[in-house]
Amino acid sequence: MLSLFSAYPTFMVFLAVVLSMVITMVLMPAWIRFLKRAQIGQQVRADGPQSHLVKQGTPTMGGVIMLVAVIVFTLVASVNAPTAELWLLLGATLATGLLGLVDDASKVAHERSLGLTPKAKLVGQFLIAGVFVLAAVNLLDVAPTVEIPFVCVIDLGVLTTVVPVGDGIEIPWLYLVYCLILLVGLCNAVNLTDGLDGLAAGTVMVVMLVMAAIAFSHGSLEPALFAGALAGACIGFLWFNSFPADIFMGDTGSLALGMALGCLAVVAKVEFIVIIIGGLFVAEALSVMIQVFYYKKTKKRIFLMAPLHHHFEKKGWSETKVVVRFWIVSGMLAACGFVLQFASSLAVA
Repeated sequence: MLSLFSAYPTFMVFLAVVLSMVITMVLMPAWIRFLKRAQIGQQVRADGPQSHLVKQGTPTMGGVIMLVAVIVFTLVASVNAPTAELWLLLGATLATGLLGLVDDASKVAHERSLGLTPKAKLVGQFLIAGVFVLAAVNLLDVAPTVEIPFVCVIDLGVLTTVVPVGDGIEIPWLYLVYCLILLVGLCNAVNLTDGLDGLAAGTVMVVMLVMAAIAFSHGSLEPALFAGALAGACIGFLWFNSFPADIFMGDTGSLALGMALGCLAVVAKVEFIVIIIGGLFVAEALSVMIQVFYYKKTKKRIFLMAPLHHHFEKKGWSETKVVVRFWIVSGMLAACGFVLQFASSLAVA
């Protein structure tokens, strides 16, 4: 299979998108019927927009099928010569998806909008991110550097320590800290974005297609295929998640997609530019942080409601208008990041 990749790389990235999309679309109806019979539905936050109360009970955990689609593609792609790069990306994504699944199951079991405690989720996310980064540095030889296009390449491996376990484990502390913040931040940012029908799936789809293009342009075929598979899963999921949604992805999907984006950024060496590519997710997360900080200081709110998409709902935008406009903004930011990264690569060359 990998020989086929090398012979027809562009076609295989396209196939990753299509195959993952088809698997998601074929399996999702049965999953929705099962969730309805089991009465596994979304618990809507009581302090959210009143228009969202009708979503109460809508099947959730659609992210399970999205991850199944990515798993199937990865198994097909690696049937002859599995690569550590592809398996590492899949492992981090699945581990985070499992964490989200436990969170979703807790919400359903206790019939509340909050599942695991924030501390428990953060501990799990930091552990997964830490293992991934250390494995990427030690197994995949990922350089502990961060490139700021047209400015400089910052070496964050200056405080590297080798722990005497077996052949030794290289721990570049500054790079590890930066990546932990990046991966966990993106993980939660995508999770916060998943608040309207089709919003997270549509924006992640756009971002993953751009990440696939960047990885492909760098000659990193396996990350390009993985990003393409994730984009395809999002496309297939959108068929059922478009307004009014038949199913939500839940934390199973949103946390996994956010972690996958961060891991792809590390492997493709775009740890800085991903902040622009995923700028919409960053804005959503910042809106919550600013709102909480400002309210604690002044007892007043900057936004009508956070995250940012709820602010525009409160201003009178319909849900579909918010979603489509956020897709457009996400596409513009992702395109800007791609052009900036591509131009920087040409300048270096």
